[in-house]
Amino acid sequence: MTIRIQVERGRWLESEHRVHAVVCDGAGEALTAWGDPDRVTWMRSAVKPFQALPLVEDGVVESLGLSDEELAVTCASHDGEPGHLERVAGLLRKAGLTEDALECGAHPPMGKVAARALARSGGDPRRIHNNCSGKHAGMLALAVHHGWRTEGYRDPAHPVQLRMLTEVERWTGIPKDRIGTAVDGCGVVCFAVPLRSAARGLARFVSAGVRGEKAGRIVDVMVANPFLAAGSGRLCTKIMEVTAGRILVKVGAEGVYVAASTDGARALALKVEDGARRAAEAALMGLLHEHGLLSRGELEALEPFSAPVVWNTLGEVVGRIRFHPTGSAPGSPEA
Repeated sequence: MTIRIQVERGRWLESEHRVHAVVCDGAGEALTAWGDPDRVTWMRSAVKPFQALPLVEDGVVESLGLSDEELAVTCASHDGEPGHLERVAGLLRKAGLTEDALECGAHPPMGKVAARALARSGGDPRRIHNNCSGKHAGMLALAVHHGWRTEGYRDPAHPVQLRMLTEVERWTGIPKDRIGTAVDGCGVVCFAVPLRSAARGLARFVSAGVRGEKAGRIVDVMVANPFLAAGSGRLCTKIMEVTAGRILVKVGAEGVYVAASTDGARALALKVEDGARRAAEAALMGLLHEHGLLSRGELEALEPFSAPVVWNTLGEVVGRIRFHPTGSAPGSPEA
């Protein structure tokens, strides 16, 4: 089976993106797969829930007095809006650090409104504006709690990064020596596993939370604080808002998404072969719909993401982006 995201202009097919995806049950057993379920996939930011768990399990939340909001932002790929920056700064203060300790690169806020506001103010992008600054702040808090050096926490041999690797092994079931590692966009280690293992990992993680294990704290703070997971109008945020926390969603760069029902019944992972974000959002919505994870009302509320329109510079609708699980093309115009 295949999934293709097709970009239509008028009645013609203009572009097409191929998608690989796996849907698992709560035990992590694959139920359905499209494309290549064993495709080795860089999880990128979709791994952040696993990376945040040591803050709960090791007692960092209690020892530093972290709020639910500060814990939630460690899982974020945020837009750099004021609410995000406040939580990251607050987490750093509780760890006795400033944003100078962050070893991620500076970039303008991902959110357009936040980026324009920063530009109007004449300010320069800082490390705290990096969409991964929450994850980095969490890693620093973990280092402070254990008495590890904070300098160089992003180094693959640092205890923080070794702990991250252990968590990826724990949830995906892939031995450490078979997990691909490289440098992520924000400077820390990123991880590559077969796509089915990414889906299995999230399924096991959420199911552990349902059983009362500490992974549930991460799931709970994410779905209870959807804005902090991404930002105003972002798909991760909107799905968790519209479903009232029934669906957990996390984006990763280069066309990656993972999602799960918080009752532990279903989890999925997808990778757009060419990395296109426009295709990843449509694919996620299509898969959630195909598996009955969204009600009719929820689908209507999320319609701008499930079949987004293509606009021209005059503000006219000139096409649509559609989910095609069999790869069928739209009809050709009559001669």
